[in-house]
Amino acid sequence: MTDTPTESPVSNAPDWTVSELSGALKRTVEDAFGHVRVRGEISGYRGPHSSGHAYFSLKDQNARIDAVVWKGVFGRLRIKPEEGLEVVAIGRITTFPGKSSYQIVIEQLEFAGAGAIMAMLEERKRRLTAEGLFAPERKRRPPFLPRVIGVVTSPTGAVIRDILHRLNDRFPRHVLVWPVRVQGDTSGAEVAAAIRGFNSIPAGGLALPSGDLIPRPDVLIVARGGGSLEDLLGFSEESVVRAAADSAIPLISAVGHETDVTLIDFAADVRAPTPTAAAEMAVPVRGELMAEVQSLRARLGGALARGTERRRADLRGLGRLLPSADALLALPRQRLDMAGQRLPRALKANAGSHRLALTRIEGRFGPQRLAALVERRRERFDLFAGRLASALRANAGAHRERISRARERVEGLRTRLKPALLRGQQERVRRLRALEQLMQALSYKGVLARGFALVRDANGVPVHAAAGIAAGAALEIEFRDGRVGVVASEGAVPPPSGPAQPARPAVRKPARGRGALPDADSQPTLFGG
Repeated sequence: MTDTPTESPVSNAPDWTVSELSGALKRTVEDAFGHVRVRGEISGYRGPHSSGHAYFSLKDQNARIDAVVWKGVFGRLRIKPEEGLEVVAIGRITTFPGKSSYQIVIEQLEFAGAGAIMAMLEERKRRLTAEGLFAPERKRRPPFLPRVIGVVTSPTGAVIRDILHRLNDRFPRHVLVWPVRVQGDTSGAEVAAAIRGFNSIPAGGLALPSGDLIPRPDVLIVARGGGSLEDLLGFSEESVVRAAADSAIPLISAVGHETDVTLIDFAADVRAPTPTAAAEMAVPVRGELMAEVQSLRARLGGALARGTERRRADLRGLGRLLPSADALLALPRQRLDMAGQRLPRALKANAGSHRLALTRIEGRFGPQRLAALVERRRERFDLFAGRLASALRANAGAHRERISRARERVEGLRTRLKPALLRGQQERVRRLRALEQLMQALSYKGVLARGFALVRDANGVPVHAAAGIAAGAALEIEFRDGRVGVVASEGAVPPPSGPAQPARPAVRKPARGRGALPDADSQPTLFGG
């Protein structure tokens, strides 16, 4: 019995390509689910891709699903994805054939209850605190009495009316309102832009084309009424917190009621429980200030009056301790009377003393004494005159001798100078003649005088060879006594061949001494070296 091959069964099922199967699965999944709401925790989010799309996952305890947000949808999302945030994603389920996987294309994100919002805010607060945006040393005290107050709030709500009403009651100030939305998807971006816009106003104010001037605020108030946790999310956005922390103008946060807490409260310089309280913190009470000023003025006037009266009483007391004018002048007057009584006697005694001294001196200035004094002075003068004449004669002799020696030295130098000048002149004449002979020997005029001629071309350049002369070329020949112009009749002609000239024996010439002229054979000539 022989074995026969078993035939494979034939199937009626059609063959699918991979692309056809992937497309069929994609259509089946999209038709079966359409739009869905998926609750889960965002995982693997690293920010938007370079293309603008965002890729991450949604997970729970037991499963994970890929998620994608296209670039055009990402900019419209009210809630931006954050790592670890629990959300409800609204979108459609589809497949990705390139990886044989399915994913959700998100069109909208919602918070998964208040707990998710609080967890997100706590995580954001922790991260911004680590960056130092909530540090106490960054906060500044608002000015006591600002000239201009900037308010960032909705222009149509009750908050701005409450702030203006309280400012008018306490201390009217110039108020600038930057209108923003205080609720919704764009509220955070508008509040951040308003804070940065107020800070961008120059210190001197911003001039408008109309000629008006927008002053720079001295303090900012960011205000909003109460609301739910989701309503106040715009004031907890990271852009708002960073704008508040970077504000160079002191900022007062007045968002919600006293129990409402947003992240801008931690970045602001001062947190007010309500918008009305923020207006109270911004300005003092004008009436209280005026009353305090009046009280201080009254206290100052009373203090000045009491001080003046006290000094006046002290002056009167000190005046009573001073003696009278008569008491002060009594002793000097008595001394003056006693001196007046002693003055006549003292004058007589002084005159007698001087008379006695004059009498003693009178004997020393008699005629005989003066004549002797004059005679002694005359003898000393004659002695000095004789010594002066001797000194003058001796000095004149010495000068005369020095003059004679100098004259002899000058005569000797003059005698030596004439031969020296003559020898120098002769040496210069000899050298000049030698140079003249050398110049005549080196000049080509001497060569022309011996019967040679100098040929030049039309440009006046000397011609050294016949090979460079073409037929019909204009030439100029210079002889000893003049120049002649000629025209070449033909080209160069080789010289005739003849018996070789015997070589001239070399003649050894005596060496020339210094200053001797070079001989004719060693001199360079016009036609060679």
